[in-house]
Amino acid sequence: MSRHAQRLAELGLALAAGLTASTLAVAALEETFGIPNASTVYVVAVAAIAILFGVVGAIVAAVLAILVYDFLFTDPVYTLTVADPDEWLSLVLLLFVAVTVGQLAALQRRRAEVAFARERESRALFSVTRALATRDSFAAALPAVVEVLRNETELDAVWIAIGPDDPGEQVIAQAGDGALPRRARPYHVLHRGAEGSARWTLVRPPATPAGHKVRAASARLLRVRITDAGLPVGSIWGEQHGGADPPDAEGSALLLVATDLLGQALARERLSDEMRRAEIAQQSDAVKTALLESVSHNLRTPLASIRASAGTLMDPDVALSEPEFRASAASIDREAQRLNRLVGNLLDLGRIEGGALRAAREALELDDVVARAVTQTTPRLRDRVVEVRIPTGTAVIGDPVLLEETLLNLLDNAAQHTPGGSVLRITAVTQHASVALTVEDSGAGVPDDQLERIFDKFFRGLGSARRSGSGIGLAVVRGFVEAMAGRVVARRSELGGLAVDIELPAAPATTDGGPG
Repeated sequence: MSRHAQRLAELGLALAAGLTASTLAVAALEETFGIPNASTVYVVAVAAIAILFGVVGAIVAAVLAILVYDFLFTDPVYTLTVADPDEWLSLVLLLFVAVTVGQLAALQRRRAEVAFARERESRALFSVTRALATRDSFAAALPAVVEVLRNETELDAVWIAIGPDDPGEQVIAQAGDGALPRRARPYHVLHRGAEGSARWTLVRPPATPAGHKVRAASARLLRVRITDAGLPVGSIWGEQHGGADPPDAEGSALLLVATDLLGQALARERLSDEMRRAEIAQQSDAVKTALLESVSHNLRTPLASIRASAGTLMDPDVALSEPEFRASAASIDREAQRLNRLVGNLLDLGRIEGGALRAAREALELDDVVARAVTQTTPRLRDRVVEVRIPTGTAVIGDPVLLEETLLNLLDNAAQHTPGGSVLRITAVTQHASVALTVEDSGAGVPDDQLERIFDKFFRGLGSARRSGSGIGLAVVRGFVEAMAGRVVARRSELGGLAVDIELPAAPATTDGGPG
């Protein structure tokens, strides 16, 4: 039964019950208690029906009440004839009062219904908006949205399908049982009218393909399109069983506003994705530019030295003594090592960012690792003074290769940014369960506002003092230290230059004082 037919049946029952009760009451008052005219009792029934069914119900009830009273209680009885003019006046006044009271009652009822509908719509829209605003993604918000729409529109099932066209739509959220019926069956689509009005239109797709099963005809399929900038991006689908009418004006308005909110959410997500891709592309370009700028100079300088030394060795017109020959060969080897370290840092940086770096956890004698690193960098340190102050037996937990590479990068960085005769100091202090290893120099240092950025990839400082490096070594240092479960920070050195503090887990001591 449709909603309209059901409403008429309910009105008929209410009229029968209300008029019957009023007639019995009038009969009792006039015949038993001798009241000459108790017709105003019918006003109560008219008012009650007006509250339940509105103005139309009130008018129908008032007219029927007059007819019943005239037929049963006005002389001559059992006819609709009125002999006494006073009775006519009473009946007309009764009709006027009944209609007026009914209209007032119906008006109050309508206002209450409108207020309740607006409150209900506001709560539903708030729930939809909150779900879209508080969830991490558009898809995560949809389960809550379909539940709200199903409850507020009294649909048996609700689906949200996203796609640019019918074949491309994919259901990504649903409330209720069953799958979305195929679009080979007729469905009602909601169109937006003027001044916010809405109307449902029946759409009949092409004939159903052979062998295709459709649901029972009692199930009504509904559709409201979701658009973004005027283009279809999906639909809200609903289903009703039992031959019920489509959602009323309030339910239709809720569905329209919900599609607007979903369309805006999809537009925001699309714009966010586009901005994210543009930002990634911009960052990628910036990284490429920074890589070229930082590496090109550091590649050209050693290559130029290698070519110059090799050219000297190859020139038949240049007679070199044995010390000069060895010096040129040593220069070639030194610059080749420099190139090898630059390439190695690039590869290590790729491993760090790709998450492929795995550090061993071994007990290491810190003074041995430091001694090896200082020995390897002695040719590059030249006339700088290196002070090593590490207590005997100081041991840490770490990876021997990564820790040595960390120290080599720090010493290389100090060699690049300090003048000849500078002091480099390496110290270690045991602090409970950790060891603080510090590498510092007496060079120009780094401005305080740049200390937190010197471990960033390709950062070489904003001044001229530290723009000669590649900006890779210290980034590799941070990656290596963090891979060994350590921590690294930079500060101004007491020597006046840069100090880098590395904190690593301390190795447990054995009975003989060495690492366990």
